[in-house]
Amino acid sequence: MRFTREEIEAARRTVHATMPPTPQYAWPLLAERLGCTIWVKHENHTPVGAFKLRGGLTYFETLAREHPEVRHVISATRGNHGQSVGFAARRHGIAATIVVPHGNSVEKNAAMRALGVTLVEHGDEFQTASEHAALLAERDGLHRVPSFHRELVRGVATAYVEFFEALTSAPPEVLFVPIGLGSGFAGAAAARAHCGVSTRLVGVVSAHATAYRDSFRARQPVDAPVGTRLADGMACRTPVPEALEVILREADDVVAVTDDEVALAMRALFMDTHNVAEGAGAAALAAAMQEQTRWHGRTVGVALSGGNVDASMFAGVLAER
Repeated sequence: MRFTREEIEAARRTVHATMPPTPQYAWPLLAERLGCTIWVKHENHTPVGAFKLRGGLTYFETLAREHPEVRHVISATRGNHGQSVGFAARRHGIAATIVVPHGNSVEKNAAMRALGVTLVEHGDEFQTASEHAALLAERDGLHRVPSFHRELVRGVATAYVEFFEALTSAPPEVLFVPIGLGSGFAGAAAARAHCGVSTRLVGVVSAHATAYRDSFRARQPVDAPVGTRLADGMACRTPVPEALEVILREADDVVAVTDDEVALAMRALFMDTHNVAEGAGAAALAAAMQEQTRWHGRTVGVALSGGNVDASMFAGVLAER
């Protein structure tokens, strides 16, 4: 997935009209913990607490310009994509319906409703919610916002352009990027090409939702069951072909982290940086901790992709040892 320089610059103007660049910090306690210089890109600091907002802003800017007749959209989510859709749709005066699976994060649901979203609960996992959203879109004549799309990736790429440009003098040797449906990884790959850096990209999936890792190894799409209790943002059963194409071409590797490893990373981020990370948001650090021997003494980057975790779940994670 390629973008021209002007496409990336236009995305930056769109995103930065709503929010400033998010910071990246090299936290000393994390450096001591991992034995390396580790830069954290804080996408938990956006107005919806996750990187997804960037893609929503570019998607809806294009939608409003090219299809002003669209007045109601529908999509499916486990939370952060839905907040992005709700936030951007409201900016353009467009109604939004979001389908979530039963048992979805209570606080993510509340955040979407606060943005004016009409919430529909259906099924017990993201895939069934997504299929239901497709049926409702056809039945009611609604514009369906996909979870992976070129315009979403164009916006997400701005996060990693910020990251690489801030570290121009000494870019990290590797950047760990969590994979849900793939827009984050595709955005990182687009930014790497835009900035002309040689940083390796390692995708991170949940060990309890391994579709993209299995597909990366098989070099073709492979479905996998979903069973993660912490990393709902990575609960993907069926890989998106366009995203997999990018991952196959651009990833140095795809690794898997368990819920226990994710919980450890969530605690580390809170103890060492006093930042709250949701499961998917801590997955990149979990992978860096898993591979810390390999990267000892070197420079590593991780994406803290979101901080939207229910208080009760986070309290439980902090209480674990």
